[in-house]
Amino acid sequence: MQTDREPPTKPAATRRALLTAATAAVPAAALTLAGTTPAHAEPAADLDLDTGPGRRPAPQAPDRDLRRLLGELDEHRIRATVTRLVAFGTRHTLSSQTDPARGIGAARDWLFAQFQAAAAASGGRMTVELQSFVQPPGARNPEPVTVTNVVATLRGTVAPDRIHVVSGHYDSRITDVMNFTADAPGADDDASGVAVVLELARVFATRPVESTIVFAAFAGEEQGLFGSTYMAAQFKAAGAKVAAMFSNDIIGASQAWDGTPPDPRAVRLFVEGVPTSETAAQAATRQSVGGEDDGPSRQLARFARDVAENDATGMRIRVVWRRDRFLRGSDHIPFLQQGYPAGRLTEPRENFDHEHQDVRVENGTQFGDLPQFCDFAYMTRVAKVNAATLWSLAQAPATPAGVGIVAAVLTNDTTLRWTRGTEPDLAGYEVLWRDSTAPDWTHVIPVGDVTTATIPVAKDNVHFGVRAVDQAGHRSPVAYPQPVT
Repeated sequence: MQTDREPPTKPAATRRALLTAATAAVPAAALTLAGTTPAHAEPAADLDLDTGPGRRPAPQAPDRDLRRLLGELDEHRIRATVTRLVAFGTRHTLSSQTDPARGIGAARDWLFAQFQAAAAASGGRMTVELQSFVQPPGARNPEPVTVTNVVATLRGTVAPDRIHVVSGHYDSRITDVMNFTADAPGADDDASGVAVVLELARVFATRPVESTIVFAAFAGEEQGLFGSTYMAAQFKAAGAKVAAMFSNDIIGASQAWDGTPPDPRAVRLFVEGVPTSETAAQAATRQSVGGEDDGPSRQLARFARDVAENDATGMRIRVVWRRDRFLRGSDHIPFLQQGYPAGRLTEPRENFDHEHQDVRVENGTQFGDLPQFCDFAYMTRVAKVNAATLWSLAQAPATPAGVGIVAAVLTNDTTLRWTRGTEPDLAGYEVLWRDSTAPDWTHVIPVGDVTTATIPVAKDNVHFGVRAVDQAGHRSPVAYPQPVT
């Protein structure tokens, strides 16, 4: 069982020690923070006017099952997948779909067989499909083209309707985005992402997870995010609850070979602040109460750092508060456009001699996206970051729904309300808060299995959030409250 392990702060001379709480099923009750607390939490510190109520959050350590899963990720398999995808010559979206040895069709069929092999060990929990559609003519496809995503779905055993998507794109390109005949090896962009997703599918297939994980290899990314746009729209049309989406795009190298220092223990995670899908009404509320740094994707990034920066992954997540790299984009963007939380993982140092380049030697410099410039040990560590995040999301309770901050009465206390989750192993909730200029949560208060909590901190001065905790100590991402009366 994982809890926040920081010791309570030293008591101050003046304290306020009352936290009110109420559940949907029982009358309102009062809890003292220094008294008995729920079984999932340690005794909390007394309220301290100097440091505020609660204690410092601690990262969620990987459980035994997660450590075993991470230990099964195989660098040799990841290398073999990248090498095989490069061997198809080109995987351009407009290349041959019928040639058995060269082109995107051959790559598609090989990936489908590999995902099916992984699914065979799942006991029927994982299914594999070719998600095909016809993309109408456009700027980067002058004729209609069939685009096919290769998709493996591992159905959750407790909350199958809650979905987490992880992806890479298997199409490739060179300097001329319309050249579909020349070799376009695409080792880093993005055989690396596809290799990680395939390896994740293999190790996850043998394990039951509480909520659903979708492992996707998209096509059409280089021509205009075709495959991911289609999938995101299909999910939205079906009313699917996509709780998280991660695009792995260019995750194959830890150095740029351009004189900048390598960073083999870091991966960048790009996440937007103000949601792409924000409505005018939502914008008006945000402008009134703040929260520019507290959109669902930012909370997803904080969650990833909490569960995937540890000795088991050996990695640091460098969160970048931007939707994607400067003036560029990847397959998470269509999910953001549909209102789903999403982020993009990519290597810390990009070498642009090896991205979107014709394969050639020029003035003694090798150009082209070739496997020799990939770091497969690094790629495996990025796979561990993905695995730790996905496992922790899939095994945790859902992010609390209906979280509101009561604004009807002017008071220097803050009352939060939310809807109780339905998970059978739900243990309770934690309220988090931080100063308005702090990037991460600085205080956590276990409040028990309740749906209302009053915290003796003025809502005008800080940001609040609420997360769920299960009986094994798995914690959900944080939900940022909206004003309610």
